[in-house]
Amino acid sequence: MRRTLAKASLHTALNLLFFALIGTALLALTYSLTHDTIAQSEENEKLKLIKQIVPETAYDNDIMKDTAQLEADDLLGNDAGATAYRGRLNGQPSIAVIPAVAPDGYGGRINLIIAIHHDGRIGGVRVISHKETPGLGDYIEISRNNWITVFNDASLENRKDSGWKVKKDGGAFDYMAGATVTPRAMVKAVHKALQYYSQQREALFAQATPRKSSGKEMTK
Repeated sequence: MRRTLAKASLHTALNLLFFALIGTALLALTYSLTHDTIAQSEENEKLKLIKQIVPETAYDNDIMKDTAQLEADDLLGNDAGATAYRGRLNGQPSIAVIPAVAPDGYGGRINLIIAIHHDGRIGGVRVISHKETPGLGDYIEISRNNWITVFNDASLENRKDSGWKVKKDGGAFDYMAGATVTPRAMVKAVHKALQYYSQQREALFAQATPRKSSGKEMTK
């Protein structure tokens, strides 16, 4: 009886192991088949947003390939490295697109990209992703509302530190009635990103573009 039970248990365990291996293999195969497609789709969506906030007349290089790697920084609100995109005109730095995070949105993190001209003026801000309350928080999306254009041309020079708040808090930025948490988080994040850019501008444009390893290099 015990031997029969042992055989049955072993048989069940082997079956579970077999199906687990098959499941893992299928997941790996699905990932390998879709990874490049998903990455390309994300790149295309990012490019669309960048084109919205970076005038084509502001650069003559391939802005998607002229990149710099940014380390985690409190001013950017990121807890991991990120990629900045650099525009150059006639070989000179002209504009940069940097990612930032507003960690204190009503629904959590709000992921942004911010285009900043070399002189420190904002070219535009766009939301990459958020979890704000539908109807109240989603007005930060350009497809639903033009509120986010309040940042256009703002800079550390033409806005005092005290002005980088919503009007309810004594600042210069409008907000939607009944929903102050979201714009408050956005304004704070954009202000801090401008401070980061002011401190790191020269280093950002001086950094060499990371070179992607070839397959041969990967196997060495």
